Amino acid sequence: MKSLFNSPAKILIPLMVAALIAFLLLNLSEKKPAPNLAFTTIEGKAISMASLKGKMVVVNFWATYCPGCIEEMPDLVSIYHQYHERGLEIIAVSIADDPPNQVLNFAQKNALPFPVIHDSDAKISQAFDNVSLTPTSFIIDQQGRVIGKTIGKIDFVSLHKLLDQSLSNQSLLNKESK
Repeated sequence: MKSLFNSPAKILIPLMVAALIAFLLLNLSEKKPAPNLAFTTIEGKAISMASLKGKMVVVNFWATYCPGCIEEMPDLVSIYHQYHERGLEIIAVSIADDPPNQVLNFAQKNALPFPVIHDSDAKISQAFDNVSLTPTSFIIDQQGRVIGKTIGKIDFVSLHKLLDQSLSNQSLLNKESK
């Protein structure tokens, strides 16, 4: 009976593991830029992704009929209040098939403090990797690069850690440049 350790697998397994690690490191280190879009909030205010450079941004795709979206909205409001003054912006993008009047009513009823956009022509969803499931969120760093994507509800413990680290580093950089 031939031992597994005397076969080509003895060489192939470590090579495959090394290749997988190299692949993961390469993909994790490559941060693609966020789509360079401009959009209009449900109140008529124009916002561009370029104008948000220098801030951490959470772009949250949601719908008024999505239970997970509605469930995480109070946490998004809380995190916005906690981190907005330190450099966080949240953009809530309601998907195309969500009725605009329902989006406006929800935003007003829940006093959403961040910009809310209705993606009526699905151009924003298409630009962000063809989002089709809600909730889906993208985390964008201060340089305008996508550093995270979550399909489903956000892990707010991890998001708090990321924001604490990133926004603290940004505060230090701002102090040093003065």
